[in-house]
Amino acid sequence: MTTADTKTAADLSAVKTAQRANILSLFTSGSTLICCALPATLVAIGSAATLTSLVSNFPQLIWISEHKPLVFVLAGAMLIIAGYLQWQARNAACPTDPQLAAVCTKTRHHALIIYWLSVGIFGIGAFFAFVAPLLVS
Repeated sequence: MTTADTKTAADLSAVKTAQRANILSLFTSGSTLICCALPATLVAIGSAATLTSLVSNFPQLIWISEHKPLVFVLAGAMLIIAGYLQWQARNAACPTDPQLAAVCTKTRHHALIIYWLSVGIFGIGAFFAFVAPLLVS
């Protein structure tokens, strides 16, 4: 294995690591929606009974809502880590094989989409958790 092959393998590994971190950040950002945006939306559209039923079936939602600062800190930390890994992998070389290069490019593009989707979800959750209550009162 030549040094160029080793570097390409390391770069491909960096792209895959960034993608995994982005997927994890998507799940942690999703928890911010469950904690704050979902209950606020259900109450706003007059579906308090649905929210009550949901909380009855999934009592963990109460814990998540009670600890929303912790949820947001963990989700924010994951977004920072994922963003850093995404930044590190932005110029990683893809393999010279056309099929592997296409997969590498597609993976990099999907990872970037997942990252920005996670950031958007985090922003929506933060709005409902911290900004919307200030606007209502």
